[in-house]
Parts: sequence; C-alpha cells; structure tokens
Amino acid sequence: MRRGVEPAADPGGGREQTAERLLRSTAQRSYDPELEIDWSAPPVPGLGYLREERCSLYGTPLWRSLSPEQRLELGKHEAASVASVGIWLEFLLMRMLTKLVYEGDPTSRHVQYALTETADECRHSTMFARMIERIETPAYGPTRSVHRRGRVLPLLARGPAMWGAVLIGEEVVDRFQREMVGDESIQPLMRMVNRIHIVEEARHIGFARAELVRSIESTPRWQLPYHRLLLSHIAYIVCRSLINPRVYASVGLDPRATHRVALNNPHHRATIRFGGEKIMPFLAEAGLVGEPGMYFWRKSFLVE
Repeated sequence: MRRGVEPAADPGGGREQTAERLLRSTAQRSYDPELEIDWSAPPVPGLGYLREERCSLYGTPLWRSLSPEQRLELGKHEAASVASVGIWLEFLLMRMLTKLVYEGDPTSRHVQYALTETADECRHSTMFARMIERIETPAYGPTRSVHRRGRVLPLLARGPAMWGAVLIGEEVVDRFQREMVGDESIQPLMRMVNRIHIVEEARHIGFARAELVRSIESTPRWQLPYHRLLLSHIAYIVCRSLINPRVYASVGLDPRATHRVALNNPHHRATIRFGGEKIMPFLAEAGLVGEPGMYFWRKSFLVE
C-alpha cells in the first residue's frame, strides 16, 4: 500500500456513503449566483481584483515601471484570465463526469452526486462568465493550441490520472480564492464569487480525492508510470495556461516578451507552488508524482 493512501475496505459501500453525505451537504448549502450576487453593483474605486503579490510580474523591473492604475488593470485582466481558464477546466470536468454517468447506474448515489456536481459546475461556469462580463475584460481562456489539446483529455484520462487532473484544476485555483475571500482590498464582486466557489468546490474536491484513492488501489502498479506521465503533462498545461499572454496588452506591454519575463519571475513560480501546496503532498503520497513525469512537474512550477 502506498504511504498516506488508505485502501477502501468496502469500495462500493464507501463510495455510496461518501456520495450520500455530499448530496445532503449540497441540499443544505448551495447557492444561486444569479440571486446571491448583486451584478448591478459598480466596482469600488481603488480596490483590486487580484492580490498584488499574485500578479505574474510582481517583483520584476517591469512591475516597478507600472503605475498603480496599471497594476490594478493588469490584476483585473489576470483575474479574468484565471476565471476563463477555470471555465475551460470545468467544461473538461463536466465531460469526464458525464462519461462516468453514462457508464454508471443512475439509481446509485455515486452517479446522482456526479450529476449534482455537473449542475454545480454549470452554475460556476455561468458565474465566472458573468464576472468576466461585469469587469469588462476579454474571456481570455487558454491558447488555441492548448484548447485543441484539451479536446482529447477526456479520452486519454481515466482512473488516477483523471481524478488527479480534476484535483489539479480545482485545488490550485481554490488556494488563491481562499486567500482573497477575506481580503478587504479586493473588490466585493470578486470576494463573493470566490466565497460561493469555495463552499461548493470543497464538496467536489472531497469527491475527487475519495475517487482518486479508490482508483489508485485498483490500478496495477505497472500502469502507474502512464498515470504519472499524463498527470504531470496535464499539470504543466494547466499551470502554464492560467495567465494568457494577451493580458499584458491591457497595460501596453508586448505579450510575447512579457510572458517570457513572467515565466522567469521567481515570484510567479512561487505563486504557482503556493497554489499547489495542499494538493501536491496528497498526489505524491498516492504515488502520482515521480518519474517519468518529473520534467513536466518541474516545468509546471509546482515542483522546484
């Protein structure tokens, strides 16, 4: 047994119990962003959309050359980029969840929770889209090449790699949102969006972690290198896609040259590692961080 990963003594029963608990939690504590958020409220002058130290250029000479207004503007566009990549990731998650539902028993609590989570993700995607629209930025999303590659992910990812990919997509962004939700220097709209997402995403993370543990226990050891390599490549794509280079044009910077500055910025790399602080030890203990994928883990900045 891999250290830190407990086997499921009764996989079917344990899975149903987890799903039943999550279904009850969903019924008791869910939100409708259309009703919970005042979409007509104007932005508060001087408040940010992203913590300054999480901006990709923070600490660089380019950052020091920007005026306070430009820094706020860049943070707004970077926040929009992360949110639009979040929408893309949720679309991929929904495809994987519906694949699980298609193959499963609709009378099981497990499949019913997968359907419930799909509904949650639909609301979250709409909420992020409304937020991007409200702050008047483009919906940047990932680059075209990454978008094309994303189409094959639901076909390639299964078992541990699938659930690991879900957790990378969910937990890295969740870490940034938790940091901002109580920060009064951040726009109220952003904090409310984060608050709703954190509460509901906690259930999704719990579901994915439980599924990853079960899938690891049923996966032959000889297959683990495939899952390590695929998951490391997914992590690389996700972390490198969070900030679309086009955001830099919002403050008059050259996207391609500035993107290179950001990738070499120690503060930006530390920010990505901060996002992975909770999920990376879990994946490592599950046996999913290691060769042959270490090249991509390092390139993702989740591992030094």
